[in-house]
Amino acid sequence: MSHVLGIDTSTTATKAVLVDEGGSVVGIGVAAYGFDAPQPLWSEQEPSLWWDGTIQAIRSVLASTGADAASIQAIGLTGQMHGAVLLDGADRVLRPAILWNDQRTVHACEEIREAVGPQRLIEVTGNDAVTGLTAPKLVWVRDHEPDVWRRIAHVLLPKDYVRLDLTGEHALDRADGAGTLLFDLAARDWSAEVLDALRIPRAWLPATFEGPTITGRVTERAAAVTGLRAGTPVVAGGGDQSANAVGVGVTAPATVALSLGTSGVVFAATDAPLFDERGRVHAFCHALPERWHLMSVMLSAAGSLRWFRDTLAPGEPFEALVSSAATVPAGSEGLLFLPYLSGERSPYPDPRARGAFVGLNLGHGRAHLVRAVLEGVAFGLRDGLDLMIAAGMPAPSQVRASGGGIASPLWRQILADVLDTELATVSTTEGAAYGAALLATEAAGWFPTVESAVAALVRATPVASPGPDVQGYRDAHAAYRELYPALRPFFHRG
Repeated sequence: MSHVLGIDTSTTATKAVLVDEGGSVVGIGVAAYGFDAPQPLWSEQEPSLWWDGTIQAIRSVLASTGADAASIQAIGLTGQMHGAVLLDGADRVLRPAILWNDQRTVHACEEIREAVGPQRLIEVTGNDAVTGLTAPKLVWVRDHEPDVWRRIAHVLLPKDYVRLDLTGEHALDRADGAGTLLFDLAARDWSAEVLDALRIPRAWLPATFEGPTITGRVTERAAAVTGLRAGTPVVAGGGDQSANAVGVGVTAPATVALSLGTSGVVFAATDAPLFDERGRVHAFCHALPERWHLMSVMLSAAGSLRWFRDTLAPGEPFEALVSSAATVPAGSEGLLFLPYLSGERSPYPDPRARGAFVGLNLGHGRAHLVRAVLEGVAFGLRDGLDLMIAAGMPAPSQVRASGGGIASPLWRQILADVLDTELATVSTTEGAAYGAALLATEAAGWFPTVESAVAALVRATPVASPGPDVQGYRDAHAAYRELYPALRPFFHRG
């Protein structure tokens, strides 16, 4: 039996997933670690944690499965997007990596818009400048840490630091590259215009590759510490969102994925570089050649339900809390919830947006509040999907869903009704790491393309279809959409 290996360098752990030729996950190795918040709004991590975690995860999965390292035909990489890893000419780390969830760069975003032009920035990159992306982090270092800036020779993203340790090569996949805000979206490579405007040398940035392309091979040194076979090919892979989309089969145009975790993501594959003219949803390259994707992000999806439980029903199981909401009719009898507890990204890129219950009356009880939270999150996800459709994406006939929130049958039905489309799940639950493994199947020689691998190995099972509440939710969503514009002056006062 031969295998491929997917390695996911996330914010809190590295996961190594071993997959056989039938697409089955035969073993998983995990190594956890933390990150630092040295100041308010800052989020940083030592890159050495990722390599140590990679070694531990690979050794763990090889030991637990008894697999021969020689059976691994290719390796795919994925991981947290948008980080900034700064190296000198000898590949030494110059400072802790600044992570995707770091929020220090508000003023740097304004500098970027001014330097490039706000509309031109969106036309070239497909995106507005927001604090999570890589370019604002580099501008911040330029402005605040000139000693570090002068010593930079290489800029990498987190998973590509792991690639460097595995193969000795500086390389980057184009899906992750598009998430830096330094890419020409249509050309699928670095934008000389944006780099020049921000005074970022092109020589600092690695060569870019499509996700299934081999970018290097495991070195003797890396083989000695990981247990891998020297010479094993390592493909470009993809950022965690695009790799997860591959893992759930969202590769063809108009296929859509929904991730309902702490945050909520709607991801749609496209065959052209579509973008929202106001940059309210992200537009990146996909991990596959001649594919792009649109992506809306809401910051407090299942996180809104967790907040409600921890604040108003501490210790109560989520299952019991959500079950109570099933006793309330669709629409929560006029109660609406805005899920902007952490600010928002899509459809309102506004860090000062806030959550709210609107329409409370004496007839509402806790079950109404719970159902309003479930519905408010669904309405927010619908907002993002609507922006993607307005940008030129066809309305989907099915959405492939994953994440902890999808375990609730009630929430699944609410989502199917609000999105007005069939909801389906897939059998694998390893997310981005599984997608990274599938991106390696072409290099392993198992399939002529990754898309043919996805067609053969990924199966979707419908779990909810639109029901009789679709029109009622359509009306409630129209009322919901009026709330943010009405409340924005209150959110922004002072």
